[in-house]
Amino acid sequence: MKTQAPVINVKPYLNDKEKDAEKDTSTQPKKAAAPQNQLEGERIQKVLARGGIGSRREVERWLTEERLQLNGEVAKLGDRLKSGDVLFLNNRILKWEKFIVQPTRVLIYHKPTGEVVTRNDPENRKTIFTRLPKMNGSRWIAVGRLDINTQGLLLVTNNGELANRLMHPSSEIDREYAVRILGEVSAENIAQLKKGVQLEDGLAHFDDIQFNGGEGANSWYHVTVKEGRNRLVRRLWEALEFQVSRLMRVRYGPIFLPDGLSAGQSYELESKELDDLLSFVDLPPERFAQSSKSRQHQKTMPTAKKSSKQSDRQRAGRSEIPSKRKQANSDRSGFDKSNKRPTRNRTR
Repeated sequence: MKTQAPVINVKPYLNDKEKDAEKDTSTQPKKAAAPQNQLEGERIQKVLARGGIGSRREVERWLTEERLQLNGEVAKLGDRLKSGDVLFLNNRILKWEKFIVQPTRVLIYHKPTGEVVTRNDPENRKTIFTRLPKMNGSRWIAVGRLDINTQGLLLVTNNGELANRLMHPSSEIDREYAVRILGEVSAENIAQLKKGVQLEDGLAHFDDIQFNGGEGANSWYHVTVKEGRNRLVRRLWEALEFQVSRLMRVRYGPIFLPDGLSAGQSYELESKELDDLLSFVDLPPERFAQSSKSRQHQKTMPTAKKSSKQSDRQRAGRSEIPSKRKQANSDRSGFDKSNKRPTRNRTR
């Protein structure tokens, strides 16, 4: 028997009652002190992953390679960090204590074409990190990448463990793209793209393909993949000699690109949304009160009902292009944790 799918309930603008309730919750002294108490005695890899220094697996490898020193001695797997400990990585001191005071933050960034997902670009192209809010004592980590010619949803966070779980292949999290194709796509083409196409770096396929309308020689499709290989969506279509004229990521796991969020703008998840995302990847809820930092770029996220199998079949017949997608008459966005696929109703 399947459990009820968890729900991300987006409320970017709170009414007075909700603000009072949130304020009361954030002022409880026990919850405010919990993160620091919990950090004492935490494993090195967990602390450094939280700070974005590296994923847990990377830090574990560094430990086996004896690249970390704890209090003057070579650190080992299983060592824990406590208040007052001194930690070095490659003979450089790490100020790991700052990782205990940073609440988890997650942004939905609408990446425009022409920007790259890197901090320092040798070709001096625009990078996404120049558009993001500044943070003290932490840094933004991109959850995966989008190439320079692809726009759409990009998640960024300051929580390295969250980023790692969202990206790791074992998570098998859906990435959904709206793609405009030049040329007539046959049923045989669709079947082959679902079955698998041999690329230079191995076999790849779309987990789902849905026709989404179009005029003339251009057709829109929504495609879903569960891995983040470089330019995978483009390469799959190009392997069958189709030209991709536009590509936009519209969903990552349970998170949708908000309608009305312009390219170059970002939306920050609030407390309930953040806790639901953490739960989605089996991480504990955030104990810090949600920060009320810069909200001028926030927009309301698109929402949809939890749907039945019948409504999922109806989705296959949708005809609107991505820029004119209609939203269901609901204020809830649901996803099924058992298969990492959201369930949606759409009006037509």
